[in-house]
Amino acid sequence: MDRMINLKMALLSGLIAIGATISCGSAQAGTEKLVVAGGCFWCVESDFESVKGVKKAVSGYTGGTTKNPTYKKIGKGGTGHYEAVEITFDNNTVTRDELLHLFFRSVDPTDAGGQFCDRGESYRTAIFYANDAQKSAAEASKAKAQSDLGRKIVTPLLPAQKFYKAEAYHQDYYKGEKLVLTRFGPKRQSDAYARYRKACGRDAKVKSLWGSAAPFADKH
Repeated sequence: MDRMINLKMALLSGLIAIGATISCGSAQAGTEKLVVAGGCFWCVESDFESVKGVKKAVSGYTGGTTKNPTYKKIGKGGTGHYEAVEITFDNNTVTRDELLHLFFRSVDPTDAGGQFCDRGESYRTAIFYANDAQKSAAEASKAKAQSDLGRKIVTPLLPAQKFYKAEAYHQDYYKGEKLVLTRFGPKRQSDAYARYRKACGRDAKVKSLWGSAAPFADKH
């Protein structure tokens, strides 16, 4: 009798484990990551964390040659890194194509020298594709954006490279409460971010390019 009970318990545990594995697999199957560079990563993170279906957006560095890049290093130039954002999303809620559509219309993809007031290689735009499906989607989205805009888009589509998470103080900078020193005096991070974004002209420029198609310009 004890042997039969033990056998049943072992079988039940096995079925529970299989069920948990299937459940986790299904959850993971709905999750995808997309890495984009759109100038200041604070702004890109802020924009995409507002999109339903995006689980998180992480600021970081990618596309360069220097190992373990830092904000200070890439700011000096020569590392080849972009300020980039790794977007993790539920593709059952928001699709890769929808995010790419939003990305192109949230930047100035005609500018090869940076974005808005931020100039230099680290502020260039780019999409980093992780596989053939992402590459094809990015190509189609770029062609559509160029057709809609009626101007040449210079944003490159590049094979994904190692993504380095930026320093902790850069994450969620746009909603931080810590006091920081600015040219306007001490400000909360969130207030400093809002002033920077407006002064840099990001939303004004995007709206002048894309008009009502700009998805985030009126949210700041």
